[in-house]
Amino acid sequence: MDDKTKQPAFRAIADDLAQALQHYLERYVGNPAVAQDLSQETLLRINQGLPDFAGHSSIKTWAFAIANRVAADYLRHPDRRLHIVDLDEAAELPDPDIAADEKIIQGEMNTCIRAVIDSLPDSYRAALVLHDLEGLSTEQTAEICACTLATAKIRIYRARQRLKAALTTHCAFYRDPENVLRCDRKG
Repeated sequence: MDDKTKQPAFRAIADDLAQALQHYLERYVGNPAVAQDLSQETLLRINQGLPDFAGHSSIKTWAFAIANRVAADYLRHPDRRLHIVDLDEAAELPDPDIAADEKIIQGEMNTCIRAVIDSLPDSYRAALVLHDLEGLSTEQTAEICACTLATAKIRIYRARQRLKAALTTHCAFYRDPENVLRCDRKG
């Protein structure tokens, strides 16, 4: 495949999948700024690997497998787990219409769940995010994670169990007067 043929194919792939890959990476690493960098790295690797793409899977599955490896490689370096973002760089600012107590509750729930997801082994985290948050099938999850279907099912199950156990241990759930599910951190 020459560069003239490769470039339009890459542009079509990038146009179709860039947003989905960005969304997945944000959920995987929990940081929009880092996810943007990882998304660019993923697209670069897709472009570089396109001539060797054999078509054993769909382009989407292949692209997500690349994104999964890029994110896992990034998270293997503990010095890069935390990234401080300047206010000017923030992708989304908090909604000023949400009351302060609502912001605190949302922040606590997000922090709690994010901490649990971040504590999962990479293989469990990838399976949980791909299947439960991104809505991919178990078969697609297995292919992206380079494991058997049975292994993918086990990883999803165990990740859910760890998430449930951590939330049960650390959170007290209740419904407020408006019937909205709330969480208070235990001790």
